[in-house]
Amino acid sequence: MTAGSDHQPRPRQRARLPLNAVAADLARVVAGEVRFDPGSRAAYSTDASNYRALPLGVVIPRTPEDAVAAIAVCRQHDMPVLSRGGGTSLAGQCCNAAVVLDWTKYCRRVLGVDAAARTVVVEPGIALDALNAELRPYDLMVGPKPATHVSCTIGGMIGNNSCGSTAQAYGKMADSVRRLEVLTYDGTRMWVGPGLEGLTDSLRDALRELVDRYAEDIRESYPDIPRRVSGYNLDSLLPEHGRDSAKLLVGSESTLITVLRAELELVPVPAAKALVVLGFPDVFAAADAVPEVLGHHPAALEGLDGRLVELEHSRHLAEHAIEQLPDGNAWLMAQFDGDTQEMADDVARRTMRTVRRRTGAHAKLVDDPEREAELWSAREAGLGATAYPPGGRETHEGWEDAAVPPERLGDYLRDFERLLQRFGYESSSLYGHFGQGCVHTRIPFDLRTADGIARYREFVTQSAHLVVDYGGSLSGEHGDGQSRAELLRIMFGERIIDAFGELKNLFDPRNRMNPGKIVQPHPLDGDLRQGAAYRPWEPATHFTFPEDGFRFSHAANRCVGVGKCRGETGGVMCPSYRATREEEHSTRGRARLLFEMLEGDVITEGWRSTEVREALDLCLACKGCRSDCPVDVDMATYKAEFLSHHYHRRLRPMAHYSMGWIPLWARLATGAAPVANAVTHAPGLRRMISRVGGVDPRRTLPRFTRARFTETFTGGRDLAGARHGRVLLWPDTFTNNFEPGIAHAAVDVLTAAGFEVEIPDRTVCCGLTWISTGQLPTARRVLQRSLRILEPVLREATPVVVLEPSCAAVFRSDLPALLHGDEDAHRLAGQSRTLAELLADRAPEWAPPSTGGSVVAQPHCHQHAILHFDRDRELLAATCADVDVLDAGCCGLAGNFGFEKGHYEVSVACAEDALLPALRACSPGTAIVADGFSCRTQIRDLLPEARPHHAAELLAAAIRGESL
Repeated sequence: MTAGSDHQPRPRQRARLPLNAVAADLARVVAGEVRFDPGSRAAYSTDASNYRALPLGVVIPRTPEDAVAAIAVCRQHDMPVLSRGGGTSLAGQCCNAAVVLDWTKYCRRVLGVDAAARTVVVEPGIALDALNAELRPYDLMVGPKPATHVSCTIGGMIGNNSCGSTAQAYGKMADSVRRLEVLTYDGTRMWVGPGLEGLTDSLRDALRELVDRYAEDIRESYPDIPRRVSGYNLDSLLPEHGRDSAKLLVGSESTLITVLRAELELVPVPAAKALVVLGFPDVFAAADAVPEVLGHHPAALEGLDGRLVELEHSRHLAEHAIEQLPDGNAWLMAQFDGDTQEMADDVARRTMRTVRRRTGAHAKLVDDPEREAELWSAREAGLGATAYPPGGRETHEGWEDAAVPPERLGDYLRDFERLLQRFGYESSSLYGHFGQGCVHTRIPFDLRTADGIARYREFVTQSAHLVVDYGGSLSGEHGDGQSRAELLRIMFGERIIDAFGELKNLFDPRNRMNPGKIVQPHPLDGDLRQGAAYRPWEPATHFTFPEDGFRFSHAANRCVGVGKCRGETGGVMCPSYRATREEEHSTRGRARLLFEMLEGDVITEGWRSTEVREALDLCLACKGCRSDCPVDVDMATYKAEFLSHHYHRRLRPMAHYSMGWIPLWARLATGAAPVANAVTHAPGLRRMISRVGGVDPRRTLPRFTRARFTETFTGGRDLAGARHGRVLLWPDTFTNNFEPGIAHAAVDVLTAAGFEVEIPDRTVCCGLTWISTGQLPTARRVLQRSLRILEPVLREATPVVVLEPSCAAVFRSDLPALLHGDEDAHRLAGQSRTLAELLADRAPEWAPPSTGGSVVAQPHCHQHAILHFDRDRELLAATCADVDVLDAGCCGLAGNFGFEKGHYEVSVACAEDALLPALRACSPGTAIVADGFSCRTQIRDLLPEARPHHAAELLAAAIRGESL
């Protein structure tokens, strides 16, 4: 258990506002949801930036008309408003002490596609990936594609004038917007577009007069570069740019209007792509080569340096991609599109030859879509890889988005590196959209002391002057928000700053739209999430959190807000968000509530907080965030820690006693299996037992076996053939008491592969169910007992084969964190193996007989997150002609979660998201493999005709020449 402090910060005294009256008035007119409770305010307190501001409340409109009604109420009460998309802004645009409109739950409809005109009309809450998925049948897509494409919304992209790697070919979001339906704070609603279309007469006249008066200043002050995102788009009002009022409002960060609907211009999906990767000795040489590559007109041109690759390699983020890189210590990734693969490859090869000859770069052509996707994922993982460099200080945004003319990029980077060194900073990496001169980085600013914050201010001020000297922009795509708005005077001068103020006054004279951003900005060193007064409560914990400096407060603040947990497809994280679309049920939202719990401002009850408990209630403890989150947030562990303290010396939910103590009840029930099964499956008794045990009555309880595996195991056969030595087969609770045939199948496989199999001589348990229900002192005792029993095995370095993925994950992940410093705990973590891992590591020459046929495999979430499935995939492929490993997310049962009363609907929704549709689509005769007991139970419960098996059963059947 880690030591903690008794200090809990006093809640700051804030002026009371008539929030109850505002909430009541909103609830009367809004068909969606109105939330002014502490938990909702905490979940929206920050974005992906350094800033924090508790909102006054949250409105989730069901339709754009709901938003119109909500803003009318806010106007009556003179309340500020913030329209928020995916909440991934890096400059602080999406946090404010305002009424937040969150569009992402309901307002995400596609209202019309005109394939001939290549346009689409959408609501602002739809995520980019979701929209592009709906456009796929038309072979069309939205041009800009930020790295946060899984979660960023169209409304947010409009508010931020987003770009991404594809902006090289398709421009910024302003170039994709044709018309916008907007609402001003005073209630004016209009569709705006080119030629000042749709504006009221007074606004049209005022805008024309404003831009004509400042026209020469605009032409002189706005840098002529591809990536100028800073400031308002006053240049869009110039006659030569079509006096486009829609493009004017793009990038205004919710400070002028609220977007209700948008009409976008689309682009064709490229028929073929080829990727050229060019290796250079350093990032400066890579930047110097940008003009040469641009001469070949790439569709995307990205840069990354050796430090980013080192960080990704150390965190195992992109190992497959790293293996494909040519020699070098910095790289350019140039994508070329074509009508055919041959055309794309031809342009790519010509570029390779020319650039290699003129710059000496190493080069590699990649035209396999899977390999290309891996490389692009490596580039997009930059923020996550650089946030917490191993052995280094945590890094921050704040100067991560400058853009300069691409032809001057190399010289700029050299000067920027010298500036970093002068201030004693080392950037964690330099990477970004080099083809457009836009550079991303994270810097180890000290944002917790007055001196460190003053140094941060001085550094960004000098950096702004450096960028302006190069004819660049403070922001190349992330926007100004609070990070850069104060510095806009350096870039634009007083005249343009005055023009910004006049524009703001035309649309929002009361300064109620996201105040403090762009115009009259809050200080760049104000409202910091940390700051010189940062002193979170540091409680004692059961888990030690070694990767977070043994501090729970650091773990709770680990989330950097990029919102990958809000993705709608692929991976495992975050199943409950996909089912509910609630911010507080995303990994990010839960992390925010834990952070606020330690701050004590709005969540004031510490471990006893009902708001945090409710947010964590629908966490499935799937551990998907351990692998899918860019910064390895481990919400399953945080949940277990919280529940342990929340229920300390208090009555727990009944499911914690029934499902949480299942190892004990299973051991007792298996001794009288016929009676136990009759009682738990008789209709009347089953419902009564479920009710008493806190189990949803719609759940079928698993059947106990008549004879445990440990009672029927007779030892590994053919000991003379045990050329690979001994292994210990771990008899987990689920296999031992419910499906012992799996363990017997594993014995057959291990014996055939040349191992001598033994089992523990006493009952052992990994403590999983006690961990998942937060009964950590009990889990600790159970694990310590198991370690004592395993002492001889651990001393002799005998491999421990674990068939249940969740138990193996406990040994690899939870055990070392719960018993940190116990050498046997670390030995077991190192000696535990899945069946596939053991066969690959210790018997690489062995292969099961080939049976052909088709297999569809559902990896357990803990396999995906902690153990990984590569070895399992290879092993299955050795027996079958066709193996399809599903990317179907969590099955939804997740141990005790899906059994507990109140979780059934979410559990089923998780299964129906992708898993069950994929299984229903399987052809007859396809074998279903699911190593997790939960996965098999969920499949059998919701798809009775399916017959899922453990991989050990498939292998044993192959050895015996049988079919499943």
